[in-house]
Amino acid sequence: MTASTSTGPSPVDTQDATPSTTDTPSTAATAVDPTASSAPAFRLSREHKIVFAGLMMGMFVASISQTIVGPALPQIVADLGGMSHYSWVATAAMLVSAVVVPVVGKLSDLYGRKTFYLAGLVIFMVGSIVSGLAGSFWMLVAGRAIQGAGMGTLMPLSQTIIGDIIPARQRGKYQGLMGAVFGVTSVAGPLAGGLITDHLGWRWLFFTTLPIGLLTLWFVLRHMHLPHQRREAKIDVAGIVTLSVAMVSILLATSWGGTTYPWASAEVLGLYALGLVTAAAFVVVELRASEPLLPLRLFRNSVFSWANVAGLGLAMVMFGSIIYIPVFAQGVLGVDATQSGLILMPMMLGLIVMGILTGLLVTKTGHYKPFMLTGVAIMASGVWLLTMLSETSSPWELFGSMAVVGVGLGMAMQQYTLVVQNVVARRDLGVATATTQFSRNIGSTVGIAVYGSIMTGGLGAAVASHLPAQMREQAAAQAGSLDVGAVLDPGALGGVPPVVQEALRAGLADQLHGAFLIGLPILALVFLATAMIKHVPLKDTLEDAPADQG
Repeated sequence: MTASTSTGPSPVDTQDATPSTTDTPSTAATAVDPTASSAPAFRLSREHKIVFAGLMMGMFVASISQTIVGPALPQIVADLGGMSHYSWVATAAMLVSAVVVPVVGKLSDLYGRKTFYLAGLVIFMVGSIVSGLAGSFWMLVAGRAIQGAGMGTLMPLSQTIIGDIIPARQRGKYQGLMGAVFGVTSVAGPLAGGLITDHLGWRWLFFTTLPIGLLTLWFVLRHMHLPHQRREAKIDVAGIVTLSVAMVSILLATSWGGTTYPWASAEVLGLYALGLVTAAAFVVVELRASEPLLPLRLFRNSVFSWANVAGLGLAMVMFGSIIYIPVFAQGVLGVDATQSGLILMPMMLGLIVMGILTGLLVTKTGHYKPFMLTGVAIMASGVWLLTMLSETSSPWELFGSMAVVGVGLGMAMQQYTLVVQNVVARRDLGVATATTQFSRNIGSTVGIAVYGSIMTGGLGAAVASHLPAQMREQAAAQAGSLDVGAVLDPGALGGVPPVVQEALRAGLADQLHGAFLIGLPILALVFLATAMIKHVPLKDTLEDAPADQG
């Protein structure tokens, strides 16, 4: 197995470069004709299998922490207060994670993965303890922010380390399994969150992941021995600061716009202005830095650029759908709120099954682009089916549409990381992988904001259009006093006349139709960006890609 791409002597990070007794040539893939129809013989060593199991557990604890808290938020706010800042429990982790991802990706390229992965686990567990012991709302927010720093370390490094130990040709099936972890936690998180909150209390949501985290820590500490060529370089502090300010400003403005503040408010416009100015400063800093945080030269590679554009667009539709499909199920179709944890199961089953199957097919055939294009097209078909739903649709029609979306996601989602890792040099593997995660973070935030703005904008008029003319003005005023959350709460609708309840559901269906509809042009752009990705044969070894592959 290749330990470094450098031929000259250089100090080695002893913690990451401890030689593995199983790291012998027999564990490396043998180079073959990349056009062959089947993959060359490849087997992970026992030690690397243990490492992969540890990575799966680390991804699990980081991923489930994003979804397990949702069902407990009403109880948390009831105990700690902070109703007016409700969203900060989720926003704090998201913002910190988005900022940490590119920083950790770059530093791991310079100084090795193991130290940062272990630090990410420890930070995540510290955040879990702080959150579980929180005596006030803002202490909980601080704990979630600390957890976010851990998530922003664990999730991209899990994908990067796979790139360190598995050649690209063999990587598809392993990344498919990583994608399956995300699908499982998306369903299991809300279910576990509800059960734990009901039977143990919400504080145990943060304590239950600690045993898995400790086991992962032992696995990684004991068995992860990654070859790494340490590079001494001046850390790009200016790049870290300008990127952090830019991302926090833009993500906050996008999250708050149309909800906490109007889009045209001074707060939102001011944050966008600050974000754009500091983003421009970041570009200037990166062009001058000797070892930039995000090497802009990577964007000269068309595969890297188009894959990130496509991944951002895919995340917009994916997370917009994940957030607002349950709103449709509960608010329009009247699905029992106690079953809300199961609403996304058809989508996630499609994602899990097709993610694993597509990964196996990519490894077997060596081809990935046809699966990606087919996946985006199938996902678009599922979104089109979502736009056909109305207040008269059955839950089975919704579940069928979601399953189609999940199948498309499973075929395409993980492949964008694969194609990026396949064309970048090993010295840039961490920052390149982190950039794909960073693009998804931006896409998820923007997608949720766009879908939410479309859903809430004009909701009152949409409701009024479904009311009888003789009572439209009076009932519309009554309907306008209810927010979307009230539509999901049978208790809040108890005193509302049935005709207004029906109008509320029909109006919400109309607005969600518009929200789902925006996914189609976004996916059309994703399809175009994916089509622009140049096919580069998947590498059969861990050697660097030729410099001209882009």
